[in-house]
Amino acid sequence: MMDWIPIVLVTFKLLVLAIGMFFAIKWHYDQGKKMATNTVLRAGGKVAAIFMLSLLGLGLFTLVLARTFGLDLSFP
Repeated sequence: MMDWIPIVLVTFKLLVLAIGMFFAIKWHYDQGKKMATNTVLRAGGKVAAIFMLSLLGLGLFTLVLARTFGLDLSFP
């Protein structure tokens, strides 16, 4: 019985996430039809730029934190 619990819960989680992603994409697609194409492209560019800046910031923070703790980050 205990062997099936992770399988059922992971399957349920993936199903819920897939349904949520479907409706999120559908909603954004429907909202995009309402707006002009330029507005959608500009908003997408802003989101991509913010994501890349936050990713860069997180990477730098991780690097500084790792060096503070004296972790060896060199490749073998």
